[in-house]
Amino acid sequence: MCQHCKDSSAPNPSHFEEGDGLANSPAHKEMAWSEYNELIQGMRFFDPHIHMVSRTTDDYQAMRQAGIVALIEPSFWVGQPRTGLSSFKDYYSSLVGWERFRSSQFGIKHYCTMGLNSREANNEPLAEQVMEILPLYIYKEGVVGIGEIGFDDQTPAEEKYYRLQLELAKEAKLPVQIHTPHRDKKRGTERSMAIALEHGLDPSWVIIDHNNEETVKSVLDQGFYAAFTIYPFTKMGNERMVKVVEQYGPERIMVNSAADWGISDPLALPKTAALMKMRGISDEAIRLVTYQNAIDAFGKSGQIDVSDFEGGLSVEKTEKFHGNSILRGGQQPDVSKDSLVIQ
Repeated sequence: MCQHCKDSSAPNPSHFEEGDGLANSPAHKEMAWSEYNELIQGMRFFDPHIHMVSRTTDDYQAMRQAGIVALIEPSFWVGQPRTGLSSFKDYYSSLVGWERFRSSQFGIKHYCTMGLNSREANNEPLAEQVMEILPLYIYKEGVVGIGEIGFDDQTPAEEKYYRLQLELAKEAKLPVQIHTPHRDKKRGTERSMAIALEHGLDPSWVIIDHNNEETVKSVLDQGFYAAFTIYPFTKMGNERMVKVVEQYGPERIMVNSAADWGISDPLALPKTAALMKMRGISDEAIRLVTYQNAIDAFGKSGQIDVSDFEGGLSVEKTEKFHGNSILRGGQQPDVSKDSLVIQ
């Protein structure tokens, strides 16, 4: 157990592992997130992996209220294969355009990583076209890395475009955000790291994402950053995350939500911080895994200035992006969600 931590039997404010008796306990049913939220008042969070194009304005508001001040949105697939290059262009443009603006309107600094995701790397004719346009986007303001790239089914095509994008990251001097496969994860993770090292990347510039207990030791031992996704009932639960931090400490570990169009939780990061606090993990360790380590890793891009968000973003909701606003018609900038009547 790391020196920052001690055991506790407190219930989980996010969700429970299958078969956990706490999941059905009266205390868990009665306690709302708002009660746990008090534990982390005043803390700041940086979510280094969340897909906000899939989320709502309510999510943005809840995230800011929970202390999330900055985020990174990795480029990924949209749930179905894209059919042409124009759809990639529009998507990449939205990550450095409208979505960054939309995030700022809720007081959250938005960054992104750019890349060809592993699923769509298997459409080689389209993948070749995407590789030609990627250099047009990776040097834009707010792009903090190449990602998320790597393996899904671990096909030859996925490896081909993974290698090409590692070389692109080296050329652009950008960190790399690696997606590890859901199936055969350990082999895929080891393969991803071996190829990155083969291409001469400094492991401290590489973030290995979607880790679990099976992969974390090797990732840390080889000098990479280990990112963990708190995703309900699939990737990692936050009780397991607490145990990882207790065992390995906070160095080069970061927590994210990877919230997307699936059943996911954009508040997974602050909820995990609250659980860590309940379990006796120090505030400094919590700060590292939920804020500082992400800044240190992706800050190598030269794009992150903490003064942009540490004191809070100034928000003017009447601002427009290409003539468009988050407001509609005569809508007021602040709408009460507590009122029964919607005007």
